[in-house]
Amino acid sequence: MSHDMSPATPREILICTVAGLLDGCRCVAVGAASPVPAAGAMLARALRDTAGEPPLRISVLGSEAHNFFTNGSAELFDAAGQGRIDAFFLGGGQIDRHGNINLVGVGDYPRSAPRWPGSFGSGYLYYVVPRVILYREEHSPRVFVEKVDFISTPGTSDPGVYRPGGPYALLTGKALFDFDKDKRGFRLASLHPDHTLEEVTAATGFAFDHDPDPATTPGPDAATLQLLRSRVMDELCETYPAFAAELRARIQTTDRKATA
Repeated sequence: MSHDMSPATPREILICTVAGLLDGCRCVAVGAASPVPAAGAMLARALRDTAGEPPLRISVLGSEAHNFFTNGSAELFDAAGQGRIDAFFLGGGQIDRHGNINLVGVGDYPRSAPRWPGSFGSGYLYYVVPRVILYREEHSPRVFVEKVDFISTPGTSDPGVYRPGGPYALLTGKALFDFDKDKRGFRLASLHPDHTLEEVTAATGFAFDHDPDPATTPGPDAATLQLLRSRVMDELCETYPAFAAELRARIQTTDRKATA
């Protein structure tokens, strides 16, 4: 078996899940230091190109080859405010049951310790981008808490507040969640392969809705996996060479195990 047809690695499943979450989008922006979301956006674009569908425009901040903005984040904010960005990705040191994000630090502000990089433009983008996908690969009670220590940007707003944006989904290394705006909370959409409902419940610091027998996050078909491991991997090398090299190494390890 060639490595192109070896089983999908956990991160490849995440990348393919991201691509699926972008279905129907026309323009997607990805912030810096976001290799999995960037790869997912590139895969979504490649799948559309292969199928002859309308193109997906993506902008990866920090990339020269995959960024149609020429004035960095200022142009991103302008485009988002004008409704020209359909999807964006946000993470957080803490994320709670209502989709609130903490990017400042742990403990009482301003004495938070440790301190994190800060909110930057997250509050603005969370309000104006219609499809904000929360991504955090680590899935643990220290990340997913009942209530964040500091609200960098709220997940929901009071009635009457103009807010076309907000949380659309939450993707972690263990599961995929949808966000129910009416209930202001997350619902488990699927468990990634080799993870259980009991495990995810124990790793999540807040309660969430779920089916009695949750679905399993689907893996990619052979054609999608081939596209990811060829065109998308080559594109990813321009912005995230170390991540692409690590992912290729993991694919080779998976291939050796599959053929042993």
